[in-house]
Amino acid sequence: MSDVTVLPPDPDLQPLHRRAYDVQAYKIDDETILLRGAVLDTKPAGLYIDDDPDPLPIHHMVVDLTITWPALEITDASVVFEVHPQTMCPGIADAYRGLVGLSIARGFNNKVRELFGGPRGCTHVTALLAAMAPVAIQCNWSMRVAKARQLGDPPRPEVTPEMREMMIAPNLNSCHVWDEHSEFVGAIRAGESIELPVQVTKRLRDLGREPSEWFTGRGG
Repeated sequence: MSDVTVLPPDPDLQPLHRRAYDVQAYKIDDETILLRGAVLDTKPAGLYIDDDPDPLPIHHMVVDLTITWPALEITDASVVFEVHPQTMCPGIADAYRGLVGLSIARGFNNKVRELFGGPRGCTHVTALLAAMAPVAIQCNWSMRVAKARQLGDPPRPEVTPEMREMMIAPNLNSCHVWDEHSEFVGAIRAGESIELPVQVTKRLRDLGREPSEWFTGRGG
């Protein structure tokens, strides 16, 4: 787990507990993604054990999911209990093989709670899976960009209304921007050009490039 934090500076208060999630996605091939996530709970140094100079790990679980793309169906799943408070904790790890065959897109969190909620699973692994699912959705865009780069940024093929619906389906109604009745979704369905992500536009300008140059063979 990385020590990098995205939290603001610590307040002038006694720390009690820290939980960190870390999720990374990897391209295995043009049709397969490896999604790897970890959750780490620690107690501050010296809180549980007098004069202990180091934070004390309480939970550390790692989940690997192999996922097809673009269907986002789980084809393999493994859970490893690196640190756990009770000796029997790892006994539930094999149960998470039950994730195989599920879609990690729409309805995933409800299905996970149904299969592994409460005494049927590990609450920390279940919470980690909820943090991992949105990363798989983000990979839709990353895989398309990676494929375009692999092909040398070919001319854009004609996109049919059916193709547009498939592209937006994983994000539809996930937030106010992606509301199925929003102006943004309406523009996509109409085949209009939509703005680049704010971060991409800013980074291009920081690099002295124009957003219009993105993906024109100049390594944008």
